[in-house]
Amino acid sequence: MTLNSASPSTAAAPTPSRPGRWCFLAGCAAAVAGVLVLVLALRLGRGAGQARLPGLPDPGPGTTWGLPIVRLLSDVLGTLTVGFAVTAAFLLPGNSADDRPGHGDLVSPAGYRLLRRAAVVALCWAVASVALLGLTLSDLLGVPLPQAVSGVGLASFITSVSVGQAYAVQAGLALVVAIACARVLHRNAAAWTAVVAVVAVLPPALTGHAASAGNHQVAVTSLAMHVVAAALWAGGLAALLMLRGTDILAATAARYSRLALGCLVVVALSGVASALVRLGSVDQLWRSAYGALVVGKTIALVALGVLGVLHRRRTLPALAAGRPAAFRRFAAAELIVFAAAFGLATALSRSPTPVPSNPPSPDPATDLLGFAMPPAPTVGRMITETVPDLFFLTAVVAAAGMYLAGVRRLHRRGDSWPLERTLCWLAGVAVLGAVTLLGIGKYAYILFSVHMAQHMALAMVVPVLLVLGAPATLALRALRPSPDPAVRGPREWLLLALHSRLTRLLTHPVVALILVVGSLYGLYFSNLFEVLMRTHLGHLAMLTHFVVTGYLFFWVVIGVDPGRRQLPHPVLILVHFASMSFHAFFGMALMLTSGLLAASWFGALHPAWRASLASDQTVAAGIAWAFGEIPAAAVMVVLVVQWVRADEREQRRLDRAADRAEAGGAEDDLARYNAFLKSANTRPERR
Repeated sequence: MTLNSASPSTAAAPTPSRPGRWCFLAGCAAAVAGVLVLVLALRLGRGAGQARLPGLPDPGPGTTWGLPIVRLLSDVLGTLTVGFAVTAAFLLPGNSADDRPGHGDLVSPAGYRLLRRAAVVALCWAVASVALLGLTLSDLLGVPLPQAVSGVGLASFITSVSVGQAYAVQAGLALVVAIACARVLHRNAAAWTAVVAVVAVLPPALTGHAASAGNHQVAVTSLAMHVVAAALWAGGLAALLMLRGTDILAATAARYSRLALGCLVVVALSGVASALVRLGSVDQLWRSAYGALVVGKTIALVALGVLGVLHRRRTLPALAAGRPAAFRRFAAAELIVFAAAFGLATALSRSPTPVPSNPPSPDPATDLLGFAMPPAPTVGRMITETVPDLFFLTAVVAAAGMYLAGVRRLHRRGDSWPLERTLCWLAGVAVLGAVTLLGIGKYAYILFSVHMAQHMALAMVVPVLLVLGAPATLALRALRPSPDPAVRGPREWLLLALHSRLTRLLTHPVVALILVVGSLYGLYFSNLFEVLMRTHLGHLAMLTHFVVTGYLFFWVVIGVDPGRRQLPHPVLILVHFASMSFHAFFGMALMLTSGLLAASWFGALHPAWRASLASDQTVAAGIAWAFGEIPAAAVMVVLVVQWVRADEREQRRLDRAADRAEAGGAEDDLARYNAFLKSANTRPERR
């Protein structure tokens, strides 16, 4: 299916067909299955339908049943939005029907239709999120919906309560996605829209059981991974059912199959981690109603895995042979199982967990940190103590695994890869894991001095080692080009990102310096540091920012990957000296400051073994002032070595040019330059 003009908007509207009826019937069956499973699971898990105790506030059946049903509707609409947008941007080919410059970057006709459907679905999603604001407030206050949304209560709920803020943010992002999907024509814009849609499914998932669980480091991250993977998996399947042309469907389904396999693994692993946090022990699987719902969801996951295997073995070959009927039947059955799983997930979010979210006698340290107060820090405990942060654990495993897989692919192909680059990358990953997952990561929540050591390591040691690993160069050599020129694979997206205007801007030395230094002063000499320390997501964002800005700066200074600005080495040395000076001045300014940083946060944690906050801050200032000297000196050595090697390469180039010129009987550039100098020296003086 192609276009005869430059704009996808001129594509003819699809006519009703049997695949269209399949989509409608499958959607109706999935809706019935989802609502039916939700109602049964709510009764089993005591999330609704239970008699209220006399004297307790009761919002009424409209809220009791309306809230989970609208929540299910919102989750389904968000999943469809993500699936349609991601499929249109990343899985479908671009519009290759028009050969004029720039028009190959347009979305395909099928992608155009998916985006326009996504616009309608995202608008409904925004409305459902707004409805959840009122229903959630009614449930929290225990009053009927009309009474809950009247007055200033709703405004206060949106601005002051995390759940209200989450639904408000989701509604705003869904509205942005709806507007973008209605206007997008180019694949780059479609990709950004898909990213925003994926982000929009996260806010409500980061509140409720996950945010209030004792172990935030596992609960929040595992649920976020679970929600995103499920949305990509189920939404992508729904998008496939929307495609009409079997020629497009066969290739797209094959690409989706690889995505679905990865989503299955992520959903399974994150689901296990999330369930363990909420169950407390394995025996709660058969001793609690919540555990019974988890078992039901596990059965649904296994069924989806079996259907996925059947897809890969039977229906994908049938699709490639031009027989889409079997695929539609299996996809419709899989969509119904997905709807049942979504109903179970919504019921789980409303059901009481065996591990109480709000225990009667909470431990203050566990409530703030997500773990019990550790003993006094020692060198040994900095290594033996652990904090199970699933975000950084996933990042470390993925970074090491993908890099080694790339190196292995090069070696199997007969290509070489410098050993020192592999060692630098693995060392950077190891340091990242050590300062976030071991004792340093745990005590950084409690001691400002340990936090500063963690900051310096993440901003100055980890990025230097990762940059010297040259990951982009490895990826470009290891990744295979897309077999279809109209479809952008990972290698094509990476090349596009490396040569984009945004990368060009961020690799300007002044911009990179401002990001790494300006954020240093802006974070600690404002209230932002304490705000970020108080939430797990804020803490993750802060540590990730240290690594990303540090990587960007040192990529500009000593990077070897393509995409960075090519600057003279004297300029790079000046930029590095400027960064060293600003870091040293920051340490002195922190040492001389009279106030205490994040005093409310660190003051709320008062272990008997900790010294005064003022003395700990003085130690932190000394670490900030002195810690960066060794990494800075190492970077200077790398810069000098790169400068010498660049001069040697340039000299070899000139020598080769001279040899070629001499062999051909012509003058090379160096000979002409020497002749010019000689003539200038012998020119007679003017009087």
